[in-house]
Amino acid sequence: MVGLKPSDIPPPLSVKMASAGAAACIADMVTFPLDTAKVRLQIQGEKAAVGGIRYRGVFGTISTMIRTEGPKSLYNGLVAGLQRQLCFASVRIGLYDNVKNFYTGGKDNPSVLVRILAGCTTGAMAVSFAQPTDVVKVRFQAQMNLDGVARRYSSTMQAYRHIFQHEGMRGLWKGTLPNITRNALVNCTELVTYDLIKEAILRHKLLSDNLPCHFVSAFGAGFVTTVIASPVDVVKTRYMNSPPGQYKSAINCAWTMLTKEGPTAFYKGFVPSFLRLGSWNIVMFVSFEQIKRAMMVRKQRVEVVN
Repeated sequence: MVGLKPSDIPPPLSVKMASAGAAACIADMVTFPLDTAKVRLQIQGEKAAVGGIRYRGVFGTISTMIRTEGPKSLYNGLVAGLQRQLCFASVRIGLYDNVKNFYTGGKDNPSVLVRILAGCTTGAMAVSFAQPTDVVKVRFQAQMNLDGVARRYSSTMQAYRHIFQHEGMRGLWKGTLPNITRNALVNCTELVTYDLIKEAILRHKLLSDNLPCHFVSAFGAGFVTTVIASPVDVVKTRYMNSPPGQYKSAINCAWTMLTKEGPTAFYKGFVPSFLRLGSWNIVMFVSFEQIKRAMMVRKQRVEVVN
């Protein structure tokens, strides 16, 4: 193994999961204000504007939030967001290659169908672990920090306790079905698109397997993912943020949106969704590849010493 480049050695599962979790946390910290703006735009229209505040566009939303609630409001729910990524990204991204190999029996060059199946599988698995953290994150992001407006939650742990006490276990796993649907779509689109673009770039020798290649692949994956997943993402956000009784189910939430606000409601917050997913993908995949490579270099050095 001495003399082999880190990129030539398949990283073990522990390295992939740790790299994915760390990279996703870095990406969340960088892009969280865009995610918060997306949530505010997505829930706008389901009830009367609080304090007469209306949001217009991603940057208008961010500037309005800073002006009315302070810059800290852009990071409402960050703690829950990082908790989510640690147990979510490490599964959906870290396990992807292993699940792909499981479905192919270890054969090279898996088909697109196998990649899609692997992405859907790890995306759905990850939601089953991380759903409570996603519920708390969305509710914090939707919560307005205005004088005279009652806040639903004061801290992350208090939010978990409050939801459990008032809504039970079902409250913590509220919106699991649309979230599984959304994340199965996001995961298979994101990972499969990244996989295919990166392989095409390397096969045609347009770029080497380095940062520019990872950047282009991640940007393309972010755009395709936003187009496909945006409608489910809006329904998921609305349903998870809703008080008990507002919607009978996620399907009822989608039907209410369609009848009251029209089909364009499903693409509310599209620009911040793309800005967020595009930038998130770039930061995450670039970080993931670099962290994974660095961990493999360190692992090689330890093995050489031993």
